[in-house]
Amino acid sequence: MGARRQAREAALQILYLVDVGKFDLEKAAAACWTESTLAPRARTFADDLARGALENMPLLDGLITKYAENWELSRMAAVDRNILRLTAYELLFHVDTPVSVAIDEAVEIAKTYSTQDSGKFVNGILDKIKLERGKTAPPTPAAKE
Repeated sequence: MGARRQAREAALQILYLVDVGKFDLEKAAAACWTESTLAPRARTFADDLARGALENMPLLDGLITKYAENWELSRMAAVDRNILRLTAYELLFHVDTPVSVAIDEAVEIAKTYSTQDSGKFVNGILDKIKLERGKTAPPTPAAKE
């Protein structure tokens, strides 16, 4: 598994701890990094993804709700909800990441950590959110690996 995939999974763990465990960002990150062997650049990427997703959560949740027809955020599986937040942030703000890479990574992570149907669910919503790229917010500098 590549360093960027590991970083995305670490960012997902942080978002999950904040969402479900009600940790603040710093405590969630500290819990994640306690036993982490991620390279410094991958850790920086993970921190950026988690922090960016949390800072832009109202925007991201709005887009997810807009495209998740007949689904309320609160009724989504917590892992799926946070994969969507993480990847929506990456799609909108890390324009150096190819759309197909971000979505493929999200689908694979969903298949690994969530339900059997999560890959399809995540793919369907992200396929619509990708159309917002370049419209929603100015890009921020992305962490390079």
